[in-house]
Amino acid sequence: MSSAAIARPVRFSSLGPYMVAGIVVLFLGAFLLVPVLKVIQVAFQDPSSGSFTMVNFQDFFNSSLFRQSFFNSVYVSGMSVVFASAFALPLAYFTTRFNFSGSVIIQTLAFVPLIMPPFIGAVAMQLLFGSNGSVNLLMRDWFGFDISFMEGLNGVIFVQSIHYFPFILINLSASLQNIDRSMEEAGQMLGSSGFRLFRRIVFPLAMPGYIAGASLVFVKVFDDLGTPLLLNVNTMLAPQAYLRISSIGISDPMGYVISCILIVFSVFAMWVAFLGMRGKDYSTTQKGGGGLSKRDLRSHEAILCYVVIFSILGIVLAPHLGLLLLSFGSVWSFSVLPDSFTTSHYGTAFTSAWTFIKNTLIYAGLAGVIDIVLGTAIAYVVMRTNVIGRKWLDYLAVSALAVPGVVLGIGYLRVFYGVNMPFTDQPMATWWGIIVIALAVRRLPYALRSCTAALQQVSPSLEEASENLGASKFRTVRRIVVPLMASGLVAGFVTSFSTAAVELSATIMLVSTENDAPLAYGLYLFMQSAAGRGPGAALGVMAVIIVGLATYLSHRMVDRARQQRSSMEQATGDVA
Repeated sequence: MSSAAIARPVRFSSLGPYMVAGIVVLFLGAFLLVPVLKVIQVAFQDPSSGSFTMVNFQDFFNSSLFRQSFFNSVYVSGMSVVFASAFALPLAYFTTRFNFSGSVIIQTLAFVPLIMPPFIGAVAMQLLFGSNGSVNLLMRDWFGFDISFMEGLNGVIFVQSIHYFPFILINLSASLQNIDRSMEEAGQMLGSSGFRLFRRIVFPLAMPGYIAGASLVFVKVFDDLGTPLLLNVNTMLAPQAYLRISSIGISDPMGYVISCILIVFSVFAMWVAFLGMRGKDYSTTQKGGGGLSKRDLRSHEAILCYVVIFSILGIVLAPHLGLLLLSFGSVWSFSVLPDSFTTSHYGTAFTSAWTFIKNTLIYAGLAGVIDIVLGTAIAYVVMRTNVIGRKWLDYLAVSALAVPGVVLGIGYLRVFYGVNMPFTDQPMATWWGIIVIALAVRRLPYALRSCTAALQQVSPSLEEASENLGASKFRTVRRIVVPLMASGLVAGFVTSFSTAAVELSATIMLVSTENDAPLAYGLYLFMQSAAGRGPGAALGVMAVIIVGLATYLSHRMVDRARQQRSSMEQATGDVA
């Protein structure tokens, strides 16, 4: 069937699509648009009179603390991109350029850091690379000096670079695999080779993927809250926003000014990515590009490549090793390894943190269900109807990516603290359900992409056949469309669930009591004290296993759906 036939919208005679679109708009308007607009409004509002003013921003830049926090955030984000690029570039280039055994395993291991949120491994990194950590203890014994890997901003840069570099690796590897091979061959025929060929031909052609990954790393680091807090680095914007609201109160204008700056920089990073590619032609002359021409490595080249690769993997996988050692270590202080090992931390984690685990399963599960329902509704309205302005529905949902979690949390506190729940008269901002809604809004863009991809694989002709046989639109969607989207919906749910399970930025603002706290908040509490770090590490290992299994299941389901679709297309072709 042609692509035009697949893209053909199905006309409705009822108001059903408009009702669905209206419900989605009301939800996103109430829980995304209104809180963000409220944050922006308060930032430009005089606290005493309520009138428009720029004094709050003037006070922000007049304060040495806030100026330092602003420049620190920009510096940390920029340097994290630099170091993340240093990790990602060799791995991406070596695995796409050369033939050598283990390239698939290397790529897989390089994606592992994304499974563990950076704030979970921050304490483990302190024990490995801190001033009295394993590496510096060995360096002092062997060479008589140490390196300040984890001091101040260096620690934040180190942890964030290790965690977020796979974003650059994923996008850069995809770009390198799609490069037009003839462009590289033309450069070689003109005498270019080695680093000059990479600098003048290969890397510019892969620039779109690199810029996409680098801008994503910048935004993620700039907005991150948990890592600076756990490393006791408070002179950054996200920690300052949290500390101002949590210590002074929701009436403090500086928290809202900082939130506005966080939003502006999130949007600014995406604009820079667009600006970097504007006016430059990165297109290839053949479909797929063919990728770089691979060649075999000589013996000395293979040794050098493996040394570089294993060195990078050793560094980026260090947080996982440190967390595992910490979870089994009884005492680990001023020593290269824990003094002794025990399994009691896991027992403590299960008994004392069961409330956190139970809440996480409930919150992340509900958020995943909400995301799948909303994602399916949005995808269907956008792709299968003629609803006026339907594209803006998609833009509104995806715009949640540009809203940092701490900003959404502050907006919820401001908007919903004065709204009381029926029957209980409890402020809505302190209700556990608001955490579920925050998680759902934050993860909706991920689920939406899965739902959209799943719906693209369902031909409209199947719906038309169902309606021709007398089925209503709702029955057709329920009995035909949704079952055919099942694998994509499950993948979207798993993605939403696994990422929501370790969300800290928004939940830390909205937790009113420990009984309502999720796993990420419990991890943060455990890691605040030396006695709680062992159970906290055990809890972190559990979180990593949960996210890892969920990610694995998601990939398996997507692969299975792809194989089934390929088999069906092959069978259809054979019949034809």
